[in-house]
Amino acid sequence: MTIAVGDRLPTVKLSYMSKEGPQDISTEELFADKKVVLFALPGAFTPTCSARHLPGYVEKADAILAKGVDRIICLSVNDAFVMGAWGDQQNVGDKIMMIADGSAEFTRAVGLDLDLSKRNMGVRSQRYAMIIEDGVVTLLNVEAPAKFEVSDAATILDQL
Repeated sequence: MTIAVGDRLPTVKLSYMSKEGPQDISTEELFADKKVVLFALPGAFTPTCSARHLPGYVEKADAILAKGVDRIICLSVNDAFVMGAWGDQQNVGDKIMMIADGSAEFTRAVGLDLDLSKRNMGVRSQRYAMIIEDGVVTLLNVEAPAKFEVSDAATILDQL
């Protein structure tokens, strides 16, 4: 079952790359008492994700944060090393937190997993964006297969 507006996010352990190396972080730590824009995508270093999705959020991060957002999170079913390297390559700096869902635990728990095994990519995340307030989903935009129309930074900025 896919998560819906009004639902509380599941408690799951995720990770990110810090200066000291990979660090675990729980969804409770990420979302409690915060307004967060989370966008998820099928994979780091993939074409649409690298050319349009992540760069759009980097470009619009200041405008999004100016709307009262405490944190912007990019999530993918990759490990913390890959997410850290991709963030460095895309010059995200401290504008966007690059979160790894290495085993797709969060992605499966919110019902937004995508089986790309036939393309030799395994289980990935669907492309989506959500606004979360204190751990509760207040907006959810899930892309249709092979589309990039509702999870982009400009759309989310307009919906804040």
